[in-house]
Amino acid sequence: MASGAGQRVQAAGGVVWRRAADGLEILVVHRPRYDDWSFPKGKLDRGETHEVAARREVLEETGLDVDLGPELVAVDYVDHRGRPKTVRYWSMTVAGGEFAPNDEVDEVAWLALREVPRELTYRRDADVLDAFVATVGRVRER
Repeated sequence: MASGAGQRVQAAGGVVWRRAADGLEILVVHRPRYDDWSFPKGKLDRGETHEVAARREVLEETGLDVDLGPELVAVDYVDHRGRPKTVRYWSMTVAGGEFAPNDEVDEVAWLALREVPRELTYRRDADVLDAFVATVGRVRER
């Protein structure tokens, strides 16, 4: 995507979740470049759909191949370069793979749902988590 100030950056990502003995666990990633904890996400490649980008970015950042569930929410904000950015998020479950530290993400954590809000760096990610919680009823019925 071109880097003009008026050019909206399109990105996609997900809330990766799994069932645990005491409820749901959510995956969060640590990006050393920004020293933040967030959900895996990234920019669309030219010609790529949001759904394909969401799965690719999660795979690149976490090593996990995921299945897409329902779309959760789109979040708009201004990125660190001053560009408007829209990120669309999906609910995701793990189909396979294993995390290995990489250039973008040096650590991941599976957290109990109740622990996630205090670990997230950005308020906008708390909004994504709220959308996930509102969708969990439908997700868990699958």
